[in-house]
Amino acid sequence: RSAQEMKHMENISGLLQGSNPGEFQRPDPRSGREVVAVAPGEQPWEMIMDKKHFKLWRRPIEGTHLYQYRVFGSYADVTPRQFFNVQLDTEYRKKWDSLVIKLDVIERDLTTGSEVIHWVTHFPYPMYSRDYVYVRRYSVDKENNLMVLVSRAVEHPSVPEDPEYVRVRTYESQMVIRPHKSFDENGFDYLLTYSDNPQTVFPRYCVSWMVSSG
Repeated sequence: RSAQEMKHMENISGLLQGSNPGEFQRPDPRSGREVVAVAPGEQPWEMIMDKKHFKLWRRPIEGTHLYQYRVFGSYADVTPRQFFNVQLDTEYRKKWDSLVIKLDVIERDLTTGSEVIHWVTHFPYPMYSRDYVYVRRYSVDKENNLMVLVSRAVEHPSVPEDPEYVRVRTYESQMVIRPHKSFDENGFDYLLTYSDNPQTVFPRYCVSWMVSSG
């Protein structure tokens, strides 16, 4: 499924390119936004940001004020393996991500490669910081020339709720990386699908502004 979704987004990205690199064609000028069709019964993806190597879509999560997001991007000067390893390296993230308060591996399953992570991150003042407990699993699919990293929120007895933080209980993330050539040569595309419920009270228009401007 990851390979199919990646191919689908590559096709969409190609269709959305104009005659000049990075130029975006909007066939519906009334809306000012491109809507990507999906399977019957699913919400369509609406494009909210388009740059040469970075495209961002969203779609509403039914019954909530929240959105699910999808990013399709490319890098030409980094190898897929370097990018993949940065996603997995919790110690390195503590150095480059100034929002991290805590980021620890709570448990590892050597058989499946799964890890349970506790992540605490700053939120803008005056909101409380948020903490996530999630399980992540990754694989390198040499047959399909893909790298896949998936995460979702879980509960774990070693990490009870802390009154200093707001626990985020709904969180899902899936990243697919496709090399342009090989895992150790520069150049790749990536597809990130993400949603969470940070338990804020912001209406949708505020969330949209924060995502598009941040």
